[in-house]
Amino acid sequence: MPNDGTALRDYHERSKHSVASLRAQPHYLDWDNQPRPFKVYPDLDAIPLPTELPGSQRLALDAIAGAPAPVATSLDLPRLAHLLYFSAGVVRRRAHPGGEVFYRAAACTGALYHVDVYVACADLGDLAAGVYHFGPHDFALRRLRDGDQRARLARATADEPHVIAASSLLVLTSTFWRNAWKYRTRTYRHAFWDAGTLVANLLAAAAALGIPAQVVTGFVDEAVTPLLELDPAREVPLAVIALGSGDTPPPDPPALARVDLATLPLSPEEIEYPILRAAHDASSLPAPDAVRVWRSAPPPAIDSHRGAIALAPLPASVVPEPIEEVILRRGSTRRFPLAPIPVETLATVLHASSRPTPLDVHAPPACYAIVHAVDGLEPGAYAVSADGSAMELLRRGDFRRQAGFLGLGQDLPADAGACLYWLVDLDAVFARLGDRGYRVAQLEAAIAGGRTYLAAYALGLGATGLTFFDDDVTSFFSPHAAGKSVMFHVAVGRRGRAPRPA
Repeated sequence: MPNDGTALRDYHERSKHSVASLRAQPHYLDWDNQPRPFKVYPDLDAIPLPTELPGSQRLALDAIAGAPAPVATSLDLPRLAHLLYFSAGVVRRRAHPGGEVFYRAAACTGALYHVDVYVACADLGDLAAGVYHFGPHDFALRRLRDGDQRARLARATADEPHVIAASSLLVLTSTFWRNAWKYRTRTYRHAFWDAGTLVANLLAAAAALGIPAQVVTGFVDEAVTPLLELDPAREVPLAVIALGSGDTPPPDPPALARVDLATLPLSPEEIEYPILRAAHDASSLPAPDAVRVWRSAPPPAIDSHRGAIALAPLPASVVPEPIEEVILRRGSTRRFPLAPIPVETLATVLHASSRPTPLDVHAPPACYAIVHAVDGLEPGAYAVSADGSAMELLRRGDFRRQAGFLGLGQDLPADAGACLYWLVDLDAVFARLGDRGYRVAQLEAAIAGGRTYLAAYALGLGATGLTFFDDDVTSFFSPHAAGKSVMFHVAVGRRGRAPRPA
């Protein structure tokens, strides 16, 4: 391995939340310096995407779980527009005295939407081969480069087979300052959290349309940044998504000329957090051969323990809606009314969130739960089996107060029906995958969290992602979780506005 995980372990430790760290480093938002929510190229012409989207008739729960579509379809421009809209598009807008709020298809920390999507494609009918940036604000593409550049990404991924066979490739990036304005050093975690929820939407929408999709985490960063004309001190690539299959290998790409693309300033002043760039540099792979070695690491050990309490998910037919309708009404719940949820709905959420993810490399998380009010389950702390089909009761008790504390003292995790946490043994991840394994661990847990969001809303529940006191969560679930690190946290419950009791 090119590295041993030391650098990203250091980043993880330094970016942990604790009561002491929050008291020692208070943070107040400078609203006059808030970054704009979109990356804007003022000199590039907009290429409007079609708004007549194909839609689907796939049952939402089947799509969320990634169940294969009856018939595979090819990717064309309307289907590409469909995938972009339901993964990264603006689905609602709301005016307020200070401006306008844009609600996106996928959840994002602080609604800051620092993850951008780029497209490298062959000819797609009315869209010529090239490299494009997706603008959610006006639902349009802007051409950054002419010509089919897919082969350049194929080389960067060490000729990953899904990338070679894809008709279109999406590259997800994060602009640090757009999140660090609020979250400072946690931003490198949030880059993969917010990419993961976006990917969960994308995979569900692609499954609904019958378009094969593969998430590729192994690539040479320094080969991707010049293709997209990124400033790596400010914006970095996170993942490559291969869409479609069976395409002929892409031709040799045209020469990569330097192009100077102006973008609007994000805010009057950008504050740099060197720890973020250092974490990304330390987890970068220098060459295709290093990518091949990294990708050839032995697969992770899977915990086969199932637990004593079997869970039976509801059939997919219980939710007749297609996935697109669920995405359009998904949000982040702001209040839970202290009402119980049926155990069958929790089982269905866990089943959907635990389905295998189409990743080139895996660092699967272990799911834990604090159950407050689930009909058919005792209140207490639980460990969930790897496939989401069973639970093990670790400790009985009413832990609402503790769940509220673990979620930085917020009411939401105390009021929910259940709180879900995804933890990973980072030492094992670093031993297999080095520093870059941190990216995979964060992303894979976030995809599970994103599926939890979708499944909860499909079932008429609410969900919200929350940050946490890292070591306190591990301690709460120990000794079972001893040595593991928290990657993601979602609270699930009924939606409502019933007031909390005094």
